[in-house]
Amino acid sequence: MYKASRFSPLASVIRHTVITLPTPVNISTWWNFGSLLGVCLATQIFSGLVLSLHFTAHTDLSFYVVIQSFGDVYYNWWFRALHANGASFFFIGLYLHIARGMYYSSYVFKEVWSVGVAILLLVMASAFLGYVLPWGQMSFWGATVITSLFSALPIIGSDVVIWLWGGFSVDNATLTRFFGIHFLLPFTVAGLAGLHLFFLHDQGSSNPLGVSSDFNKVVFHHYYVLKDLVGVCFFVGPLLGLVYFYPWLLGDPENFIEGNPLVTPHHIQPEWYFLFAYAILRAVPNKLGGVVALAAAVLILFYMPFSPKTSIKGLSFYPWGKVLFFSLIGVFILLTWAGSKPVEEPYVVVSQVLSFLYFFYFLLIGPLTRIQDKLL
Repeated sequence: MYKASRFSPLASVIRHTVITLPTPVNISTWWNFGSLLGVCLATQIFSGLVLSLHFTAHTDLSFYVVIQSFGDVYYNWWFRALHANGASFFFIGLYLHIARGMYYSSYVFKEVWSVGVAILLLVMASAFLGYVLPWGQMSFWGATVITSLFSALPIIGSDVVIWLWGGFSVDNATLTRFFGIHFLLPFTVAGLAGLHLFFLHDQGSSNPLGVSSDFNKVVFHHYYVLKDLVGVCFFVGPLLGLVYFYPWLLGDPENFIEGNPLVTPHHIQPEWYFLFAYAILRAVPNKLGGVVALAAAVLILFYMPFSPKTSIKGLSFYPWGKVLFFSLIGVFILLTWAGSKPVEEPYVVVSQVLSFLYFFYFLLIGPLTRIQDKLL
């Protein structure tokens, strides 16, 4: 055993976090995504810092600086492809991490879950702001459409939009402030991630069986350190495959055209990881209602810790709950598909039905599992 006196306070904290931390012996691969998200965040911060050294936040220059840097700056193309595809992999990890938490009822740890949802919101904000920076067609029009949604707010809506734009349209002031906020948000996310870990270590981790594991734990190192490193290898492999062979597969071709306020793209859509929320937004005919539904699609996760409690944590022993959960996964995927389609029939009706099913899950899952508790 290690002696605490041999370590400084900082070294003791690090040691307790990654070496001697008591960890349930039966947690599965689904618990790897926490460490993978840490790797993704570090990758995004480092690649973003490199890209910021060769970026000019100006509507007349940004697009051309990005294009010129491809050929004039060593490995700039690699860092940009890593940053763009790293964002997609970051969201894949986030969505799987949240899905695991919902399936195994990790939301019973209220502080851990609430900070995690706050991290999700900040990452979404940072991703949106970063998407605007290259100043391509989809960047410009995406910024115009999304910021215009605030005009739906009663009384103050128009003033909020003008304040966000820094003028009467998306222009140079908008791009400058978006760049500044995009630069700062990842460090805020890193701070919240530290708070997330603090609460996790204070309250403990869940496990697949949903039972107390206080009597059966092992130290984090070597077992889980090596397990996480294997997960990182499997995660980084496909990411580098995209960077080297298909760097723009997940991007929009419209963004290789300079942003032009006089030419509207035929179909304006965000990046794929926002499409589920975009489909919910378009499913509501009323503008204010759509904005409320869009916000609720993510904010409803804050409700999870207050949903009805069950006898056993997680859905492993609730067949009806499992059916409902995997139905939600299907609804999420279909919403992503519907969000990529034009605003026309039958996609509007499909989006409305899927949006109803999405919110219905959160209302039904608690009572459904409680009923099964009583039947058992």
